[in-house]
Amino acid sequence: MDTLGSIRQLLAEVLLRPADSGTIEVRASVQAGVLVPLHLQGSELHAIFTERHHELPRHAGEISFPGGRRDADDPDLVGTALREAHEEIGLPPESVEVIGALQPIPTVVSGYAIYPFVGFVPGDFDWTLSVTEVASVIDLPLRAVAAGYGRRRLVRRGVALHTDTYVAGGHMIWGATARIVSDLLDRLPDPTGAHWVGTPSSAS
Repeated sequence: MDTLGSIRQLLAEVLLRPADSGTIEVRASVQAGVLVPLHLQGSELHAIFTERHHELPRHAGEISFPGGRRDADDPDLVGTALREAHEEIGLPPESVEVIGALQPIPTVVSGYAIYPFVGFVPGDFDWTLSVTEVASVIDLPLRAVAAGYGRRRLVRRGVALHTDTYVAGGHMIWGATARIVSDLLDRLPDPTGAHWVGTPSSAS
């Protein structure tokens, strides 16, 4: 079995089924679906993040996964995640192979229930960004994300908090996105090992 096939099989075993994820109740007033896009670069597993536009009224400049509020026309929360990924970064729904889901989580401030879905996407896609929502697309090796974990002190709106963060490629991931990343990494064996994130090209 090739590397992609092995990772696909592993993820199918450790992730929730998308249909089961949607039945988990989260105490929140609004449901949202997000896509956790993965791809292989060489033999190393990468994740695609977005940097939110710096002029947005909420969460400006933060690192996130594509996603948003469920619309009445969405068939389900997977549909929400795929629609939002298309709107935010131009990713066609048919180009995403949804593998499974992660544990839904509530947000403290905005009152959202976030349902994350993991899918494989093309690694060489020519992203088309929403000019009002997305400042850039960030492609990070999961090995580097895992290695950048730390519990750090942040100040947001004048309030200091100690929270789980990941720093990779000069970007800090925190908040709900960090919690989604933690869930993904926790489901994979040995997040610093080469057997699931690939072997660095410098390795002998």
